Amino acid sequence: MNSLRPLWVFTVLVIGVVGGYALQIFATTRGYPVPVLHWTSLVTMGAACLLTLVMGIRIKAYTSGRTKKRVNPIAAARTLVLAQASVYAGSTIAGWHGGILLGLLAAGGMGSAAVKSSLVMIGGALVMVIVGWVVEQFCKLPPEDPSDPAAKTEGKDEEGYAAGTN
Repeated sequence: MNSLRPLWVFTVLVIGVVGGYALQIFATTRGYPVPVLHWTSLVTMGAACLLTLVMGIRIKAYTSGRTKKRVNPIAAARTLVLAQASVYAGSTIAGWHGGILLGLLAAGGMGSAAVKSSLVMIGGALVMVIVGWVVEQFCKLPPEDPSDPAAKTEGKDEEGYAAGTN
């Protein structure tokens, strides 16, 4: 699997900012309410972060050698995918609410509840991004020690990747 690319995460953030700003301007000029998530969404985001962190800690305990209980490879792959999805979801939510915040500040709506809600959601989304990024690091395997006789190159190609057997 590929690791997260900061440029892609930044691109998702920028697209979220542009989308949030445009929809906020569109909605408020037509008399609709500002499209922000309610503060109760933090409960769902917190539960997703907690689940991701618990699964990541389990993987980290195995890869660091603190436990000998083998981790199912499918569960490890799912943990990695969940961590990466958390980063992208968090950057989307942060971008969306950042765009809304920019639109509200440009319109002079400093004291509105939407500004406070946007700030809270941006903070929660940043926590989600950080947790996802940390758990992705937990899922990386340490490099093999070349002096270790158990770490033979048998079954690997020239570049160190697992080679298929015929």
